[in-house]
Amino acid sequence: MNQWTQGTVRVVEINLLGPMEVLRQGAILTPSAPKLRTVLSLLAVQTSIVVRTDKIIEELWEDSPPTSVTTTLQTYIYQLRKLLRLGTPPDMDRAGDTPAEAALRTSPYGYALFLDPDMLDATRFERLSDQGRRELEAGDMNAASETLSRALRLWRGPALVDVGHGPVLRAEALRLEEINRNTLERRIEADLHLGRHHELLGELTGLAAEQPTHEGLQAKLMLALHRAGRRSEALQIYQRTRSTLAKELGLDPSNELEQLHRAVLAADESLALPRPRSPIRLSHSRPPRQLPPQRTALVGRQPQVRAVLAAMAARQVHAPPVVVITGPPGSGKSALCAHVGHRANDPYPDGQLYVRLLDAQGHPADPHDVLAEFLRALDVPEDRIPATLSERSRLFRTWTADRHLLVILDDVVQADQLLPLVPASPDCGVLVTARRQLSAPVVTAVVEVGQLDAEQGLRLLTNVLGKHRVAREEAAAREIVRLCDGLPAALEAAAALLQLRQHWPLSKLVRGNGATDRHGTLNHHELFLYASVELSYRLAPPHVQRAFRRLVRFDVSAFTPRLAARLLQLSELQTESLLDELVEAQLMVTEPGGETDLLQYRFLPSVRAAGRRLPAGPCGVIHGSVHQAVGAGAGAAPVTS
Repeated sequence: MNQWTQGTVRVVEINLLGPMEVLRQGAILTPSAPKLRTVLSLLAVQTSIVVRTDKIIEELWEDSPPTSVTTTLQTYIYQLRKLLRLGTPPDMDRAGDTPAEAALRTSPYGYALFLDPDMLDATRFERLSDQGRRELEAGDMNAASETLSRALRLWRGPALVDVGHGPVLRAEALRLEEINRNTLERRIEADLHLGRHHELLGELTGLAAEQPTHEGLQAKLMLALHRAGRRSEALQIYQRTRSTLAKELGLDPSNELEQLHRAVLAADESLALPRPRSPIRLSHSRPPRQLPPQRTALVGRQPQVRAVLAAMAARQVHAPPVVVITGPPGSGKSALCAHVGHRANDPYPDGQLYVRLLDAQGHPADPHDVLAEFLRALDVPEDRIPATLSERSRLFRTWTADRHLLVILDDVVQADQLLPLVPASPDCGVLVTARRQLSAPVVTAVVEVGQLDAEQGLRLLTNVLGKHRVAREEAAAREIVRLCDGLPAALEAAAALLQLRQHWPLSKLVRGNGATDRHGTLNHHELFLYASVELSYRLAPPHVQRAFRRLVRFDVSAFTPRLAARLLQLSELQTESLLDELVEAQLMVTEPGGETDLLQYRFLPSVRAAGRRLPAGPCGVIHGSVHQAVGAGAGAAPVTS
């Protein structure tokens, strides 16, 4: 029993699926004043969200508020508090106060009504409707029929039927009615699968008569009549529907209805009652643990670890937290993700799923194939894995709807990869590392990782090479940190080479075997993240690749859009768009500009060094010689190699 109930009686109950009904401990307290009913309904359908004062005023009076509108609204709020004995949310109470059963909070901008989900019939209906949909998709027809029937029984009439409608409540009523129609159709679908066609005939006949142009209902009635041995009546329904569609809408029947008509004419066996299939029951005996092991101790990332853990713990109402970790090539995004995944093991007892969304050739992985791997890991039999991406995604969401699962998506390169792989339950979590900046509605937080400072870089080298070896050549170690831009992956590569070649002094690596170029860049280009930079480059559009290949050849500490435009022989507007795309690909970083430029753009030296080793390409849309683009005042000289 939760804090909102006493036995089977809810402390506060607000019912909007039909005539408004407000109860407190079973006693009816429905407001009689129309405006008060509207305010309560508006706050209830947006529970736990601050509804701005101007939105409440618009809902109540639209374009004609009274002159004393603020005082009037405050009076309505006072009356609601008094009528329902609404306190403030528990975390707003004074020390020693008992938590309120339902709460109404005042903010500087408006008001928020806090209700437990069980207190509002619309919330209970949506929860049951969603549960029934998942059961239907999983093939559990008996459970789906029962759950969807329970959802429909909550309706006592049209939603918000006796509440004055402004724009928000009008839209909410339409939304709830649409969910109600979908729920009814799903329940009928489940009952048809269960062989209840005789019991459905009366209900379907009435619904089809009420909505003569609704082809889905007409098709279900035709199917029920056919299975009941009344083929001639099924054919009459088709003819009636065809005539109505032509007369009222000027349309022909849909392909689906035409196919059903032909199947009824031919007495097609596909219309027979389908054989019952057992619902998917997935094993809980071996929760998957796919997260790769941690390679080395994480250094200098404690603030980011705390930020990711806090974002993962921020539970959403209807969806899981999706936390994206971004940063330049070699910044240790994957290592941070693995570290947090191992630390956050306890909240996810149903397992961890891990996938890298780039294949061995650097091509983006197809979510269609990834979902098949996930479903196999969750013990879905091979013959029950659907064929299409949408079906696989629905089955994955169905399984995760009431579970605690951590999904780790490494090296995501586009939002289309992310969306089908997000589980359903808010008790799940999704950790994402992104090779480029992502914009997707499911993302709840973004955590950026950058360079380590000198002391953190030294500590990373010490963890691998040992305290005495680093201390003997501290100056050389600091130079390695500088040349690697403090990027953990570059430092780990440098440390791995030095560990392999124990006879090398650290200074030999800094000197690059005596073969450093005039810019002090190490010739051991694997230490400069060539593979990672080359992959990010290859995933960028061709025009961004061309801009990158040209700009890295200039020794410019920071590019303004004006300077880059001169170098690329493009307009400033075109150039600024290119620079922003390079930032989105995480091949450049930004910093505050001067008086005339809000932003400046620069390459990390190791990214620039890797870029200079890329093979030359065609000029394409960025025309002309870059060398000729540098005017006398450009202040940049190209590097020749």
